[in-house]
Amino acid sequence: MNFTEIALARQSCRSYDSARPVEEAALRAVLEAARLAPSACNGQPYHITVCRGELAAQVAAATVGPAGMNRFAAQAPVQLVLSEAPYVKTAALGAKVKGNDYRSIDIGIAAAYLTAEAAAQGLGTCILGWFDDARIRSLCGLDAPVRLVITLGYPAEGDVLRAKRRKDMEELVTFLPAE
Repeated sequence: MNFTEIALARQSCRSYDSARPVEEAALRAVLEAARLAPSACNGQPYHITVCRGELAAQVAAATVGPAGMNRFAAQAPVQLVLSEAPYVKTAALGAKVKGNDYRSIDIGIAAAYLTAEAAAQGLGTCILGWFDDARIRSLCGLDAPVRLVITLGYPAEGDVLRAKRRKDMEELVTFLPAE
């Protein structure tokens, strides 16, 4: 697949085949994509904790919010917990001087690379921002804040690719100077 095909194929999966484990080679490919993602000063100010088995179920339970949001997470055999790590000195200085949260940007880029590679591997993902930070930190033995949880697994049979609803190019992009 080329990148546009991957972008068209990737969607937030909310129906997983819980009986089908993620092969180690596919998991490693997804993690390698995140490792290769660009970051400020190549500092990679994040850590990825791979949760499988009972721990994955416990992390999934920590993502369920009011009205049962994220209940589907329990179907995914793998939960990837992205937590903060310290900045490298140059990125820390730049973030302070420019008042920019490079860590959040870097975590977003890593998540984009990770989920794109997952789609290329035939895996489904869903990026979750609703979770119990303290509970997940305790479950995973983390000292730093959890920023994202990404569910990972094979989509359930019959999980169809939905049409993309995106802004029109003219609404999203400005060309300067105007033609």
